[in-house]
Amino acid sequence: MTDHSEPIATPDADEPTGRIVLLTTSHRVAPGVLSWPAWQILHAADRVLCADPGHPQLPYLREAGIEVAFESPDAHALVEACAGGRTVVVLPGGEGDRRLTDGLARLAGSGRVSMPDLELLPGSYDLPGARLLDLVQVMDRVRRECPWTSRQTHRGLAKYAIEEAYELVEAIEDGDREELREELGDVLLQVVFHARIAEEHEDPDEAFSIDDVAGALVTKLIHRHPHVFGDAEAETPEDVSAHWQRTKAVEKRRESVTDGIPVGQPGLALAAKLAGRVRTGGVAVELPRGEGIGYELLELAARAEAAGIDPETALRAAARAYRDAIRAAEGLAEPGE
Repeated sequence: MTDHSEPIATPDADEPTGRIVLLTTSHRVAPGVLSWPAWQILHAADRVLCADPGHPQLPYLREAGIEVAFESPDAHALVEACAGGRTVVVLPGGEGDRRLTDGLARLAGSGRVSMPDLELLPGSYDLPGARLLDLVQVMDRVRRECPWTSRQTHRGLAKYAIEEAYELVEAIEDGDREELREELGDVLLQVVFHARIAEEHEDPDEAFSIDDVAGALVTKLIHRHPHVFGDAEAETPEDVSAHWQRTKAVEKRRESVTDGIPVGQPGLALAAKLAGRVRTGGVAVELPRGEGIGYELLELAARAEAAGIDPETALRAAARAYRDAIRAAEGLAEPGE
């Protein structure tokens, strides 16, 4: 694109060209929470410019005694404002200022202008997990405005939680990292979706939000990991598992080691879960004996669990190998090839 603006008078070689600082901030961090270098440059700058009079940082800058001019200069005017060695700080809006940055890039590439020093200074950084805030906001809007999403209920969505969980397991078994990332997102969507629906419960005392879900989970993780957050000791994974089960029993006030085990899960997984609870709970009980393949599978599942093998995963792996053998016999390539 040809720049038809008036040329800038080239300053003398000995005249300092100044400094332009683009100060960016994250909308996921509370306004006014800025890094120390950001506050230093704001106080030291000759001018601070902002095109948006509603910029969320402005009340805090005013409180700190920093004068902000509501201007939206083009690249030429900004370079001229730095003449004589002045420092100008620009606060871009949330979407940035493409017009300004493109204009500065063209001037710098023209070779006809003595450019000020250009610096991009992040005033605040996203913390790990910051994009979850975006997810909550997007989910809230979709729930309010989408004709399908706005009508969904916990019960109606239940089947999708099961489907997404199985798709996640398949991605893990396939070793496809891109697919794994996507399926984790789909599982996360179920959590955020259900939490958003829960906010609308007709009884305010029973309503809860994603913050309540996350807060309860944080409390649970800390309480069940005293070897991490407290003074308890755990030398082996078995020590951790035993403590976890004891803590759960106290929290849930369970009478039996079988309490809390969902009987609707796949049979092998159910058998292994029961065997694991018996083993870690120290319950003296023999496997029931009877005729038929069911009792044989029960014994195999218990043996696998005792050996540290998930029988459901092992059977799925064998079944996938069987599927590949069938396709090979049919003269077909393996799935995904």
